[in-house]
Amino acid sequence: MTEPTTRTAAVPTADGGPAGAPGGHGPVARIAARTARFTRRRRRPLAALWVLLILVTGYGATQLADALSGGGWYVTGSDSAAAAQRVTQGFEGRGKSSLTLVVRDTRHERGDPAFETRVRGVVDRVTRDRGLNVSGSYGWTTLTGDRARGAFLGEDGRTALVRLGSRLDDGTARRVLPDIQQELSDTYEPRGLRVSLVSQAALWGEVNHLSERGLVRAELITLPLIALVLLLLFRSVAAALASLLVGITSVAFTLGLLALLARHTELSVFVQNAATMLGLGVGVDYSLFVIMRFKDELRAEGPDPCADAVERAVARTLRTSGETVVASGVTIVAAMSTLFLVDLNVIWSMALGAVVVVAFSILTSVLLLPVLLHLLGPRIEWGALGRRGAEGTPARPSRWATISRAVMRRPVVFLGVSLVAMGVLAVPSLKLETFTPDARVVPTGAAVREGYDTAKDQFGVGSAAPVQVVVESRTPLWERPPADTARLTELHDELAGLPGAARVDSVLAPLRQADPSRPFALLAPRAAAALPADLRGAVRHFVAADGRTLVMEVVGKDTAASESVRDLLESVRAAAAGLSADGWTVHVGGETAEGVDANEVITDSLFPVIGTMLAVIYLLLLITFRSVLLPLEAILMNLVSMAATYGVLVLVFQDGWGSGLLGFDTSGYLTNFVPVLLVTLLFSLSTDYEVFLLSRIREDYVATGDATGSVARGMAATAPLISGAAVLMVAVFTAFAFAGILPIQQIGIGMAVAIALDATVIRLLVVPASMRLMTRWNWWMPGRKSPVETRR
Repeated sequence: MTEPTTRTAAVPTADGGPAGAPGGHGPVARIAARTARFTRRRRRPLAALWVLLILVTGYGATQLADALSGGGWYVTGSDSAAAAQRVTQGFEGRGKSSLTLVVRDTRHERGDPAFETRVRGVVDRVTRDRGLNVSGSYGWTTLTGDRARGAFLGEDGRTALVRLGSRLDDGTARRVLPDIQQELSDTYEPRGLRVSLVSQAALWGEVNHLSERGLVRAELITLPLIALVLLLLFRSVAAALASLLVGITSVAFTLGLLALLARHTELSVFVQNAATMLGLGVGVDYSLFVIMRFKDELRAEGPDPCADAVERAVARTLRTSGETVVASGVTIVAAMSTLFLVDLNVIWSMALGAVVVVAFSILTSVLLLPVLLHLLGPRIEWGALGRRGAEGTPARPSRWATISRAVMRRPVVFLGVSLVAMGVLAVPSLKLETFTPDARVVPTGAAVREGYDTAKDQFGVGSAAPVQVVVESRTPLWERPPADTARLTELHDELAGLPGAARVDSVLAPLRQADPSRPFALLAPRAAAALPADLRGAVRHFVAADGRTLVMEVVGKDTAASESVRDLLESVRAAAAGLSADGWTVHVGGETAEGVDANEVITDSLFPVIGTMLAVIYLLLLITFRSVLLPLEAILMNLVSMAATYGVLVLVFQDGWGSGLLGFDTSGYLTNFVPVLLVTLLFSLSTDYEVFLLSRIREDYVATGDATGSVARGMAATAPLISGAAVLMVAVFTAFAFAGILPIQQIGIGMAVAIALDATVIRLLVVPASMRLMTRWNWWMPGRKSPVETRR
């Protein structure tokens, strides 16, 4: 991964290595030479193939959004997954997809005949919709008595609620619900009716649409921004466009492949934005290193280089910066692959997207970009902007050397101040909380979010996401002995009295009013047929058609992600465990349970993921630098940067600073996959910059034996390019943060903050200060001579 140590050339490159150095005879040099020769001879057919692949994969990428899943949160074999499965059949108002229809009349209220007529018209229209394929309904329009209907009328007297069961599977529901919702909004809003379909499928269908639109907005913001930064770095239009093309190619190839995979396996909706964001950042970053090196190597060939000279420049570029790109990409792929240890589809999906997009970034940078370099040759400088400094010399390198020497004159002061500042930023991370996304990831103007908020406001905060207790019996409930069913009744009463429970929705209360001594006997077919119509509807909604499964819904006093409702869930599970011991099968599910189960899997996997990742990175740095202590130093720096980043995220998204300062919607917690995803991404990217910088410092130290001066000269040689790459990354991640939905905002801001801290505080202050304090111990390796002794 290190740049060549031969120092015969007169012109240093932008990344610190000598331009025009001999090609070398090692395996890397041979592969680079063969690749340069092959891409030169086949440049035109390869360029045509490149264009064809972009067109094909680009078309496939347009099909990706419809194939993605809003699921991936269920933990295989968990209690919450079992509960969700048990209520998909045999219930009225529940189905393969269960929805809540929320209708709010802004012109009329209960007591006005027009209110009843208008609400019933909406419900009839929705239940007859062929695309929705409703199997049954339960709520305001199916009940008749005031007492029964009252539970489905909002506090404002203007909002009615109906539970719907659909025969659509979850994947189909996600695809069709956004269009159905849009049609309902277009039809009824002009009439003063706010109609919303609220469900997990509706939510994730909307998230799919928002992600797709957000992706377009992010690209419209990001691509001009990247082009501008590249123009400032390259000072030529051709080089900037070539670099941008590499990033676009990497993303197109990735999304096209993911679209194919998504038709055969479940991939999370978040993979599209995450892969695009990372692909644009890494792809352009890698091409920046390669093109900068190529320009320097081509200048070293003299004025008006011929085709053979271009080939030599390409070969040396691949042998140096190309090798760096491959090693860096392999590091990121290895680090991101540790996420496959998390047994949760949403994280598995994002890990797959990251691995694929980085792999394509590597291949595009070292296989397809050389084709473009051969085609352009000296025309890589086409569209030159402004006045160029001395050939091959980074702009004002003395500035970076001056900063490094100033830091190294007072290393303890600068290191102490830097660590204190980072520590202050890290303090809020101690109260970091995570949970699964809910409707709050959708902007407030969306119909799904409006329906969710209306249900909370009018029917109680916890009504939108109750804790579901699903009780199964081997025989029909009416055949169980009274002693058994009495225990079930006791559980119902115990749940209603739990701290944090607002109420328990079930069929038990009305059944006990009808027959206090043997309420479950009323579920027998003959007895059930004689029940009042409203009670029969409640029975069908809460008791399966075979009479063996009963649902009780515990409504909390707060949102699903709140601490009080999580405590309530724990109490519900403890109470339900007692019933399981009496021969019943009980599953506890619902949004809160799904989130807690998913969080537990992520938490349990966090240390294995981080431990494996750190081991991989340490071994890579150990081999690269042949030093025991330097890799540890680099890892500690990254941990400090990571803690500070978490602290900023807590302030922005958990404490609400982002809502006032940046206009973000804040939910009071971080999306549960964000911390574990960030730690792998940012360690990977930080290690990339670390290797690039330290390789140059080590090269200078081997040549000069000057432990202090080598740091300053290494900084001077590499800082311009590292800073430019960091600016690109920050620009990309920030643009996605402001154009994406909440989880993507959190990832984007987190990555932008971490890269900014890494490129400033860590690289400019902490690295030179710590290396000055350690001096020759930086390069200590047991049983080996120091690099200087080896040179001598």
